[in-house]
Amino acid sequence: MSGAKYIGRFAPSPTGPLHAGSLVAALASWLDARAHAGQWLVRIEDVDLPRCVQGAEETIFAQLAACGLVPDEYEPVRQSARSPAYRSALERLNRLGLTYACGCTRRAIEDAMVSLGLLHERFEERVYPGTCRSGLHGKPARATRVLTVCGGIESVIHWKDRRLGPQRQNVAREVGDFVIQRADGLWAYQLAVVVDDAFQGITDVVRGEDLADNTARQIHLQRLLGLPELHYLHTPLVMGRDGHKLSKQNDATPLDTTQPLRCLADAGRVLELPAIHAPTVSEWLTTATQAWGAHWVKREPGSTSPGRMA
Repeated sequence: MSGAKYIGRFAPSPTGPLHAGSLVAALASWLDARAHAGQWLVRIEDVDLPRCVQGAEETIFAQLAACGLVPDEYEPVRQSARSPAYRSALERLNRLGLTYACGCTRRAIEDAMVSLGLLHERFEERVYPGTCRSGLHGKPARATRVLTVCGGIESVIHWKDRRLGPQRQNVAREVGDFVIQRADGLWAYQLAVVVDDAFQGITDVVRGEDLADNTARQIHLQRLLGLPELHYLHTPLVMGRDGHKLSKQNDATPLDTTQPLRCLADAGRVLELPAIHAPTVSEWLTTATQAWGAHWVKREPGSTSPGRMA
């Protein structure tokens, strides 16, 4: 993919305004796109409509604009309008024999894990034990799962993060067969993001480090669906007072963009950019792009266009 046109994206969920952590991810993805002379898109990940808040999308775009982060396409892709594409991907996986119906409730999965001695701590991934892989055994179908053991071979994904370095995950053992359509009929994040990245021609994903664990599942789906694999860079997180990632779930304060230079400076510190003294947002972003490019972008031998740092 080196030498290909760079297309990056920021993909917020409209469940509320952006907070400080959201801006870090948005700024990093914008800087990486600009440093690569590429495109930067904003995708609205509203596939989970019950959690979406009216007016949040407009607020998000206003916050981004106040900080000078304007996407290169005016009209965003919205996951709520993409159900036919997700259905098509599911049908392809079905035809390949790579999916099965699951009738397990959350409680049933917990009980199965306990019986196998697979206890987990809060925030740790629940490894699905494959209960319904051999059939529903009289249970009604709820969710749809994708296989992570194909032809007797476990899916072991190796990939290289531009910041975190070499990564490896045995998806079969560390995650298990994962949901791609939920029990409520809504599409799971893993399937939607893979289909949408391919649709938009995304080449590079820059996002928070908390999403690094999703990458192996997404590469697994990319390979099953015959879609391009991407470059990834996972950024440092803004932590809340409880010691966990700052998020709407732990009462993150909405981003106040009345002083956008302060917001950008705070985000820049998290991204380990040098202190930037600039009188305007535009000048701050120009200097930040140069600093980002000097650290995260290198030119490949014999190439006149920027590459992606290995």
